[in-house]
Amino acid sequence: MPVAPSSAKQVAKKALAVRKTLPMSKRAGTAVGLARANQLAKGDNMTLSTLKRISSFIARHEPNYKRARSQGKTMKDGGVILAMALWGYPGIKSWVNQQINKLDKGE
Repeated sequence: MPVAPSSAKQVAKKALAVRKTLPMSKRAGTAVGLARANQLAKGDNMTLSTLKRISSFIARHEPNYKRARSQGKTMKDGGVILAMALWGYPGIKSWVNQQINKLDKGE
C-alpha cells in the first residue's frame, strides 16, 4: 500500500501543531480528521478505501478552502483551512488521485 508524499506529511504535522496552540473554540477537525492527520504524519500505509475517503473529503471542501484562502485566512483563523491541512491538503490532492487510479487498475 502507498505512503503519502512528504509534502502531505509535513502539512498534516504542521496542522496538528497549529491546532494545539488554538483555544478549544477554534480547533477545527473531527475525530476522523485528527486520525487522518496522525496517520499521514506517521507515514502510515494508505488503503484504497482511505485514499478514496481523502479524495472525497477534498472534493467536498475544496471550494470553501479556496474561498477562505481568497479572504486571506490561514490555519489559525480559517477552520476549513486547518481541517483541510489535517487531511494533507494541498500536497496530497494530485498524489491521492494518481494512487486511486493505479490501485483501481491493479498496478
